[in-house]
Amino acid sequence: MEINTLVLDTLQRAVSQDSRIFKPAEQKLQEWETQPGFYCLLKDIFCNQNIDVSARLIAVLLCKNGVDKYWRPNAPNALTEEEKTAIKTSIISNFHVAEKQIATHLAVLIAKIARHDWPHNWDQLMPTLMNAVKSDDLVTQQVALLCLHQVVKVLSTKRLPGDRRLFQEFSPAIFPYISQLWDTHSQCFFIRVLENQDEAHKPLEKAYLSLKILDKLTIQGFKAPHTVNDVNNFLKALFERCKAMLSIRPSLKPDHEVYASKYIVKSINILASLLEQHPFSFVDYITPTLEFTVFYTFTPSGEAFIFERFIIQCFNVIKSVILCQEFKPPKIIEETKEPLSLKAHQLKQAFFNSSTLTAICKRLVTHYFLLTPRDLELWDTDPESFATDEGGESWKYSLRASTEALFASVFHEYRDALTPFVVELVRENQSLVAPYDINAILLKDAVYNAVGIAAFDLFDVINFNDWFTTSLRVELEVQDNNYRIIRRRVACLVGIWAGVKMSSDLYPNVYSLMIQLLRSEEDMVVRLTAANTVRAVVDDFEFNLESFMDFLEPMFLSLFNLLKEALECDTKMRVLHILCFIVERVGVAIEPYYNSFVQYLPLLWHETEHHSMLRCAVVATLVHLVKAIGKINESEDVTNFILSVISLSTDVRQDCHVYLLEDGLELWQSVVETTAYPTPGLIQLFSNMPPLLEGNTEHLRLCMSIISAYVLLSPDDIIEVYGQTLINLFADMLTDMRTEGILLIMRVLELFMKVNSSKSSLLLKPLLPDIFGNIHKGEEFPMVMSVYLSILARVLLASQETFIEIMNKVSETVRQSPDEVLNKMLEVWLHKMPLITQMERKKLLGLALCSLLISNFRFVYEKFHGIVLAVTEVLNDITRTDEGGSRIDALLYLPDNDDASSYETEHEHRKKQLALEDPVHKIVLENYFRIQIEGLKRDVGPGEFEKFVATLDPDVLKQAREYVTL
Repeated sequence: MEINTLVLDTLQRAVSQDSRIFKPAEQKLQEWETQPGFYCLLKDIFCNQNIDVSARLIAVLLCKNGVDKYWRPNAPNALTEEEKTAIKTSIISNFHVAEKQIATHLAVLIAKIARHDWPHNWDQLMPTLMNAVKSDDLVTQQVALLCLHQVVKVLSTKRLPGDRRLFQEFSPAIFPYISQLWDTHSQCFFIRVLENQDEAHKPLEKAYLSLKILDKLTIQGFKAPHTVNDVNNFLKALFERCKAMLSIRPSLKPDHEVYASKYIVKSINILASLLEQHPFSFVDYITPTLEFTVFYTFTPSGEAFIFERFIIQCFNVIKSVILCQEFKPPKIIEETKEPLSLKAHQLKQAFFNSSTLTAICKRLVTHYFLLTPRDLELWDTDPESFATDEGGESWKYSLRASTEALFASVFHEYRDALTPFVVELVRENQSLVAPYDINAILLKDAVYNAVGIAAFDLFDVINFNDWFTTSLRVELEVQDNNYRIIRRRVACLVGIWAGVKMSSDLYPNVYSLMIQLLRSEEDMVVRLTAANTVRAVVDDFEFNLESFMDFLEPMFLSLFNLLKEALECDTKMRVLHILCFIVERVGVAIEPYYNSFVQYLPLLWHETEHHSMLRCAVVATLVHLVKAIGKINESEDVTNFILSVISLSTDVRQDCHVYLLEDGLELWQSVVETTAYPTPGLIQLFSNMPPLLEGNTEHLRLCMSIISAYVLLSPDDIIEVYGQTLINLFADMLTDMRTEGILLIMRVLELFMKVNSSKSSLLLKPLLPDIFGNIHKGEEFPMVMSVYLSILARVLLASQETFIEIMNKVSETVRQSPDEVLNKMLEVWLHKMPLITQMERKKLLGLALCSLLISNFRFVYEKFHGIVLAVTEVLNDITRTDEGGSRIDALLYLPDNDDASSYETEHEHRKKQLALEDPVHKIVLENYFRIQIEGLKRDVGPGEFEKFVATLDPDVLKQAREYVTL
C-alpha cells in the first residue's frame, strides 16, 4: 500500500504546473518504468474511479507507452506473463468509464495489447467486448464500442497472411450484430430529432462508432464482400441512411451537425474504400453510387443539402469510378476475361450518356470553377497563400483541387462527347468583357481554367497560337483591378500550353508580356503566376537561349525584386527555385547579375534561421551560381558567406544539417572544384569531413568526391594534416561495406598514390595488407580487383621496399612463405588482367610487371611467359601508328598540348596536370619494357635468359619481338 501511495503521489505531482514539482516526478516515473510490478500499479490507479482524473489519465498514458516498449517477450525489461495477465484481466473487467479522455486512451491501450496477444493469449477479449457492447448500461455500451472500434482498427492493419486469415474468420461473427446496432442507433437518432428529444446526439455517436467498425470489417474482413448477404444489406441501407442524414442535417443543432457530417463523410468513404480495395465487389453499386453523388452535387434539388467535405468525397468517388482500371475492358470486347469488368463498363456507359456528361461538365465549369467571395477575400488579404500551388494529393481534401481533378478525368475519358461543349464555351467567352462585370470575368476565368486543365486533350481542336495572338495578349494589357483575375488566368494558360502546343516563335512576345506582369506595381498573385509561367517556358524543349538573352536582364531583375518583396518563406522558396532554374539554363551569361543576387542571399539566409526548407533553397541556389560562374567570387565577404553556409550545412553537431546536408555537400564540392587555389578557410572547412564519415554512408559518394577534389587542390595539406585520420576512418568503414562503397574508397586511396606516391605508400601501410590479402584470395569482383591491383602496382613502382614489407605481413597472416604469397598474387594478377577494360589501368599494371623483371624475385623468372604475354597484350592495345608510320604510345600526354583555358573547372585542369606527371601518361611502355628486358638479360646472363625465352609460346614470341629484342 505504501508503494501504491508513493506512485499515486508521484503521478499527482507529475501534472503540476510548477516545473520544480513535475520535473522530479517525471524523472522518478522514468526510473520506475523498468521495475517489476510498476504497470500493475498504474493499472490499479487508472481503473480506480475514486482517484483524481488527472492522475488516472497520466497512469493510463504511461501504461499505453509501456506496452509499446515492454510488452514483446524479447524486449529489454519485458513485462512478466503474470503482470501481463493481471493487466489484461483488469482492463476489460469494467467498461463503465465516464471520463471521455480516459475511455479513449483505455481503448487504445486494449487495442495495442490485442495486436500482440489476440487471439492466442487473450481469447476472452472479443467475447467480453461483445457482451459489454450488448449491455443495457449506456456508458458501458459506449466505451465498449469505442474499445471494439480501436481493436478492429488495429487488427485490420495486420498484413501477414495468418493475421489476415484470423481477422477474416472473426469478421463474419460480429458483422451482423454491429450492422444491426448501427441501423438501430441511426433510426433512434432520426426519431429523437423528429420528436425534438434531448440527448439525440448519444445514439448518433454510437451509430457513428458502429459505422467506423463496419468500415474496417467490410473492407478488410472479407475476401469478396459482395458475396456476403450481410455486407450487401448493409451497403444498400447505407445509401438510405445517408440520404436521411443529409435531409435533416441543415436543421440540426451545431453539436449534432458535426457528428451528422462525420457520419455522412464516413459513409462515402466506405464506398470509396470498397471501390479501391474490392473493385469487383463494387460493380453492383456503381449505378446507385453515381446516381446518389451526381444528384446531390450536380442537380439543383440536391444542392441545398450538401457541404464541402461531402462534395469532395463525392467528386473523388466519381473520379475513381471513371479511372478504375478494372472497369475498363480490352479494346476488343470479346477478349474480356472478367465478366464483372464488362458489366462495370456497360453500367458506366449507360450512366454517362451525352446529356449527363454535358450537365456535369457545365456544372463543374460554370459553378464549381468560379472563384467564390471567400477566394477573392483571401486573394486580397493573403495573396501569397492564395497563389500557393496545391500539389500532390490535395484533391483528397481540397474542394478546388478535387473539382479540377474530376473535370480532368471526365474530360479525358469522354473527350469526344465533351470537346464540342468546351469549344463552344471558349467561343462564347472569347471577346473582351467589361471590367466592371465581375460575373462575366469570373465565368471567363472558369472557362479558361477548363481549357488549361484539358489542354492535352484539346490541342488538336484549339489553335492556341491564334488565340494568344488575337485575344489573350490583349487581355493581358487591360489594367483594371478586376481584370487581374483574367491576367492571372491567361498567364497560367500560357505556362500550360507552352508545354503542350505553342509556337516557339511566340516566346519573345511571352517573355515581354511576363516581364510586364512581374512589375512591382502588378498584383502579387499575378506576379507569382507569371513567375511560374517563365519557369515553364524556359523549361520547354524548344527553348532558345539566344532569343531569351535580350530579356534576361529585365526578367532576372523582376524575379529578383519579387523574391525580395515576398513575405512568406514558401513564396520566397518558390521564386528562388525559378531563379535557380534560369541560372542553370543560361549558365555563365548570368555573371553580370551575380553580385547583386549573391549580396542578397546572406540577408535571406539570416532572416530564415528557423525555416530549413528555404535555407535548402538558398544552398541549392549557391550551387547553381558557383557552377554557372565557375568560381566563388572575388569578394571576400561573399567567399566567407559561402564557406559559412557550407560549414553549417555539413556540421553534424548542428540540428539543421539534417535538412541542409545534401545540398551543402554539393555546394562544397562545387566550391572546391571551381576554386583556383587553396585558402586557409577552405582547408579549415575540411575538419567537417571526418565526423561525416563516422556517421552513415548515405552521402558517401559526395564525400569521396569532395575528398578527391581536396587531394587535387592541396595534396600536402590533406595528406599531412588529415591523412592519418582519413586512413583510420577508411579502415573502420571497410570492415562492413558493400562493393560500391569499397570502390569509392579505393579510388580515393589510388588518388593519394597518384599525387604523392612516396608519402602515400607509407600512409596507406595500415590498409595495404588487407588490400594485398584480397588480391591473394583472388575472389573479388573484377572492378574491385582492378582497383586493388592498381594500388599494388603504384606501391610497387613507388617503393619495392614497402611492397616487400607488406608481402611479409600478408605471409604471416596466411601462414605461407613470402615467395608462396608473391607467387600466388602474381598468378591472380596475370589471370585478372584480361578482365580489366580501362586502358590506363592495363598500362599501369604493365609498367609494374616490367618493374618486376629486375627485382631478383625467383618466382618472377618462373612467370616470365605470363609477364611477357600480359605486357605484349597491353602494348597491342595502346600502340598506334602516326602519319609517318612510327609507333606511338596512345596514352602518352605531351605538356605542350595542354591549354588551361579549355577546361570547364579548375578541378578538371588539376586532373590533367596530375595526369601529366602520372607514369601511365609520362612513360612510354615500349621503351620501359625494352629497358627492363635488357636489365634482366644483364642480371641473369645470356644463357639463362635464352632459357626464359625458350619458355615463350611461338605466337607470343613473335608478337613480343615487334617491341623488344628477344
